[in-house]
Amino acid sequence: MATLEALPLIIQGGMGAAVSNWVLAKATALRGQLGVVSGTGIDTVLVRRLQDGDAGGHLRRAMARFPIPGAVGEILQKYFLPNGRPGGTPYKALPLHQAPMGRPRQLLTMVANFVEVHLAKEGHAGPIGLNLLAKIQLPTLASLYGAMLARVDYVLMGAGIPREIPGALDRLAGHEPAAIKLDVEGLPPGASARVELDPREFWTETPPRLPRPRFLPIIASNLLATMLTRKANGRVDGFVIEGPTAGGHNAPPRGEARFNERGEPTYGERDEVDLAKIRELGLPFWVAGGAGSPAALRKALAAGAAGIQVGTLFAFCEESGLKAEYKREVLASARRGTVDVLTDARASPTGYPFKVVRWADGASADGPRARVCDMGYLRTPFHQEGGRIGFRCPSEPVEQYVAKGGAVEDTVGRRCLCNALMANVGHAQVRSSGTAEPPILTAGDDLKGIGSFLGDRESYTAADVIEYLTREAA
Repeated sequence: MATLEALPLIIQGGMGAAVSNWVLAKATALRGQLGVVSGTGIDTVLVRRLQDGDAGGHLRRAMARFPIPGAVGEILQKYFLPNGRPGGTPYKALPLHQAPMGRPRQLLTMVANFVEVHLAKEGHAGPIGLNLLAKIQLPTLASLYGAMLARVDYVLMGAGIPREIPGALDRLAGHEPAAIKLDVEGLPPGASARVELDPREFWTETPPRLPRPRFLPIIASNLLATMLTRKANGRVDGFVIEGPTAGGHNAPPRGEARFNERGEPTYGERDEVDLAKIRELGLPFWVAGGAGSPAALRKALAAGAAGIQVGTLFAFCEESGLKAEYKREVLASARRGTVDVLTDARASPTGYPFKVVRWADGASADGPRARVCDMGYLRTPFHQEGGRIGFRCPSEPVEQYVAKGGAVEDTVGRRCLCNALMANVGHAQVRSSGTAEPPILTAGDDLKGIGSFLGDRESYTAADVIEYLTREAA
């Protein structure tokens, strides 16, 4: 079994909101590799699971172990439905994040991350990591602290430049006040904004120091690796080197934007990471993006990597949080050779290219949808007159976005990923029309070749993935 002293050969990727759930992370860690839970939108995931009845009582069991007194009672009273929601009933939604975050939302975020990590770690000694997006800044510190209260072993973070996270981990381990920069568009010269968390506000007596998790930034350039190694405000413990074939958000190509005949951004030599230079930094690294094969693992090890990070194979295994019918349909389509992955340059409100899965039985799932921003994780903060911070999202109704100072051209082709990702894992919001929010599945380019791994099987487990990847590693 892997320990913190023995680096994992395989990192199970932190895919989407609750795709990398506690069940998958635990199954991975039980087999000696690094299981990772996704912290993206996990507060919404928690309250929707509670509203669906908390099958098996797992959430409530973990919530009972949350160490800050009096934190969970109000959450259960407000969101837990013992018999689940009646059919066709919308979920009770959380209020949108504001700056600064109020104490109740900070606590809920802590509890949600604690629960996911606690359940993933329950009953074994294997390592568990938390994956966050640097782009989503407001809940970051509360997410980290909640996960650390559950003794998370690793923190992985991509989609941005997480330069201040190592120092925040150092401070949160001692229950000390921590702060990171909040990126706000239109700030006056010399002005700045911060996200702050003071753990002491939540305790009557300061508890013992927490273990400080290892920090692995997810990066796509040598320059960023070098900068973080030298200029981060604390210890960086290694890197995940992610190429543009990985699922979810990709780093945009460097230089002038070019597109292929399908409208996908094209990548060139400038977008390739020089692994020899990464190796010279003296920190362990894992290769991600198209790395889900024994051959890719051997190649990574030969280049000096500690191993690989794999997302797509784990995303469609039995333990992942993807809705069962989507997994079944996509894998059936893959066996027939009719599945496709499109790198959509416009879908995500973040502006990052985003991989979108298309499959025969779900061809209409990524069709037209109402413009909405009622979850708000990917909104952009902007400076308002009087010094207040407002929020806008290119996926919200166009007239609202433009009224907030946004450019109309930024709204073209945008879709609400927040709602789609909840639909992916079986927690689709029900609209006033009675229809449920449709999904937008994401996966790496190598999904198109998953049929050769499947063979005659209709499904497979996390253990099957690990056995397949590692059987030739020796």
